[in-house]
Amino acid sequence: MIDAWLTALEQRHATNLTSAELTRALRALSSCYVERRGRLGSGAAIDSAGKRAAFALFYGPLHCFTITEIVRALGACDRPLHTIVDLGCGTGVGGAAWALACAAQPRVQGIDRSAWAAGEANWTYAHFDVRGTARTADITKTALPASGDSAILLAYVVNELETPARSTLLAKLVDAIRRGTRVLVVESIARRDKPWWLEWSRVLEAEGAHGEEWRFDADVPASVRERARRAGLTLKALTARTISAGFARAS
Repeated sequence: MIDAWLTALEQRHATNLTSAELTRALRALSSCYVERRGRLGSGAAIDSAGKRAAFALFYGPLHCFTITEIVRALGACDRPLHTIVDLGCGTGVGGAAWALACAAQPRVQGIDRSAWAAGEANWTYAHFDVRGTARTADITKTALPASGDSAILLAYVVNELETPARSTLLAKLVDAIRRGTRVLVVESIARRDKPWWLEWSRVLEAEGAHGEEWRFDADVPASVRERARRAGLTLKALTARTISAGFARAS
């Protein structure tokens, strides 16, 4: 399944770009994440065809593999889920990974401010035969589910929000948790670029959430590893930090 997906991604995104162009784009995208995160809120990560391709072909798979491992470790499918609302869904890999890990597949609702991302998410859902739909909207103004059979995913998106938007979203998450909704926030493991993380941890842990750091073996397909090597990126492990609420094996 994964190999077929990666092949389809290559055909979808790499046809009109040379290997050298993709490598340069991945380096620029990586630099944006590491050195110029202040530009992410303005859409700098996907402001060119090359960066969009690099995101879909490299970071998309890495996020997919990482979230798959996290939801399994948390027991995120131990209780039946009806709906996963994927806020800031990007190319849809996070919601799809979670849904595919469940024996009884929940429906995914993807929300993203980028029309390109929403289109890619719909393509991802269709490719994996996931029952899902993505649309463009402001995630801070989206009505959140409030039931025990629903979950909210925020994967690699909170750090791209401005402070007022983060505050609005945090208050809505508190309300959702109090109403029984499961919540999973995923970000890269680095702390220095996330001054908001301590506040979110404090507020959500007061509602019963748990913060954790994860490190999984980087057992990724050769094509993804080779793309990292060409761009000069180190791929030793899949890492992330999370805040989660409502899961069976959170500790």
